Amino acid sequence: MKNRKHTPRTRAAAFAVAVLFLFSAFVAVRDDLFLISKNLDIFAAVYRQISVNYVDETDPEALVKTAVDAMLNDLDPYTEYVQESDVADYKLKYVDTKYAGIGAAIFVRDGRIYLSELYAGQPADLAGLRVGDELVRVDGTPVRHKAAAQVSQLLRGAERSDVRLEVRRPGEDEANTLTITRKVIRQPNVSHVAWLDNGVGYIRLDKFLERSSQEVEEAVRGFQKAEGFNGLIVDLRNNGGGILQEAVKIVNLFVPPGEAVVSQKGKNAAKANSYRTLAQPLAPDVPLAILINGHSASAAEIVAGALQDLDRAVIVGERSFGKGLVQQTFTLPYNNLVKVTVAKYYTPSGRCIQAMDYVHKDSNGHHLKVSDSLIHAFHTKGGRIVYDGSGIYPDVVVERPPYSPITQTLRSRFLLFDYATAFRQRNSQVASPDKFALSESQYTEFIRFLEGKDYDYSTQTEAALQQLKALVEAEQKPAEIRDELDALARKVHQSKQHDLLHHRQEIKDVLGAELVSRYHYARGRIAYSLKRDQQVARAQALLAAPDATYYSILAGEGEYRTIGRPETFLAVTE
Repeated sequence: MKNRKHTPRTRAAAFAVAVLFLFSAFVAVRDDLFLISKNLDIFAAVYRQISVNYVDETDPEALVKTAVDAMLNDLDPYTEYVQESDVADYKLKYVDTKYAGIGAAIFVRDGRIYLSELYAGQPADLAGLRVGDELVRVDGTPVRHKAAAQVSQLLRGAERSDVRLEVRRPGEDEANTLTITRKVIRQPNVSHVAWLDNGVGYIRLDKFLERSSQEVEEAVRGFQKAEGFNGLIVDLRNNGGGILQEAVKIVNLFVPPGEAVVSQKGKNAAKANSYRTLAQPLAPDVPLAILINGHSASAAEIVAGALQDLDRAVIVGERSFGKGLVQQTFTLPYNNLVKVTVAKYYTPSGRCIQAMDYVHKDSNGHHLKVSDSLIHAFHTKGGRIVYDGSGIYPDVVVERPPYSPITQTLRSRFLLFDYATAFRQRNSQVASPDKFALSESQYTEFIRFLEGKDYDYSTQTEAALQQLKALVEAEQKPAEIRDELDALARKVHQSKQHDLLHHRQEIKDVLGAELVSRYHYARGRIAYSLKRDQQVARAQALLAAPDATYYSILAGEGEYRTIGRPETFLAVTE
């Protein structure tokens, strides 16, 4: 085919088209700027009139925050306005967990403030405080009926400054006064590192804040120094994410340089970016399993999705949350901040795992999930089929069943918590987490502890019976039918009396974790629970040999060729 010559006429036409395009773009930008300016003027005028003329006194900052929050609430849950007074808490949540305080977590119960967790070796722990103690005053300020965030602010302060606490121990009438010196507290991103059986290492990563990749690297190096390191489990369950760059560095620990990890694309072309591995990996060949669940989100999904797309790790557990949105924080005047969703991120195969559609709403004003008909297939590096629009689907699904109603009630009514508090006051020590087990006599003691306590609850069977009785009465069915339903309701109620025995093992496991934590802190709770964790057990079994199944999964053999194919997508395409 001959090259087409560009005549003066064709060049003029092309120039005219280019000018028209640039003019149209300029007009569009100008119109957008006009609308922005117009609406800002309207907002300022309304704000001014309310401030000057409203019948009662108004709080200017509260008015602005209410207005801005209402505007942002129509977008997505991750775009948020942060006032100057909340910036410290914001950084603690999204940037770094470093702060100066006493090293304790608190919660509100019936308007009172209680210690819910102590950090080992920190000031509150060294001062002899215990989980379950009630916090009465902080530096003379009563804290009853205050929000937990307000009390946390009172407990924090300058490093090496003193805080005076009045604390009441359960069962005691008078509060004790003590002074604690604050110190810098930094909660680690990696909350637990352990050797499991058969040479499998375990790392629990709770968040992706500053230094998270360094903490994971240190843990991996520790395993590599020992003999018989056969595999690694990285637990990302309940990990809500954090800093994207930390996620990229963690992926780079296991894959060679030059591999795509994640890309992001948004309306603003300046926000488009791609991230690749740059360094030589620390552990390129160690068999690797990643644990995820429905609370694994954002950076946790970047790590799981990248390692799945690169066929580098087996993903075990439950489908992840599905947050494929990228946020960036911008500075506003007077030290305020706004966190804005600026892009969507895409895993190496090209999929966006965002599960919610925040653009469209149903007739009730609720945001919709991405329609199954809009879900597309993608391919991993080795050719396995994966899908977008629904989070990261695990290669090996291990569902964790919900707790029974009786266990949920015992937790929500703080009865497990209260028993553990009383147990700790009577017993100075218990066995190590890997050896501790709640005995039958101790469980019998717990049942006696529940006598006279309110732990009534409604089962699904009872709810269904109530609905059926209401229908029978509305339709005026014969009295014998109502009598039979009443008899059935009594039998269901009687069966509930046996739930403490029927669900004995489940309750013992949950109560045991609570008891262990009172002596061995959060690490003890995790270590105790690991022995009873079916998702960990499945991942451990895959890595122990490593199992031939491990390599079959990564190779996409047989049933492992397709990962999480939606049934509705099947119906549309086949």
